[in-house]
Amino acid sequence: MSVTKERKKELIEQFKTHEKDTGSPEVQISILSERIRNLTEHFKTHVKDHASRRGLLMLVGQRKRLLNYLRQTDIERYRNLVQRLGLRR
Repeated sequence: MSVTKERKKELIEQFKTHEKDTGSPEVQISILSERIRNLTEHFKTHVKDHASRRGLLMLVGQRKRLLNYLRQTDIERYRNLVQRLGLRR
């Protein structure tokens, strides 16, 4: 269910804004999106896993807050990220 170290490194390399970037909104949103995708697949087979569903809703809320922050601070970075991740916003 969680993101592997290798996948996390790939996401950081793909979405970093500078050389040592690991905490920018783009990187955080991409990692959260990957976790959300993994949990969504998990729920296709484990329908009654309500505890993990609560965690999924918290992850979606965190991603939404980060996207709102990015949209308010730099709309161009926001549009670029949404397009690269394929989000429906």
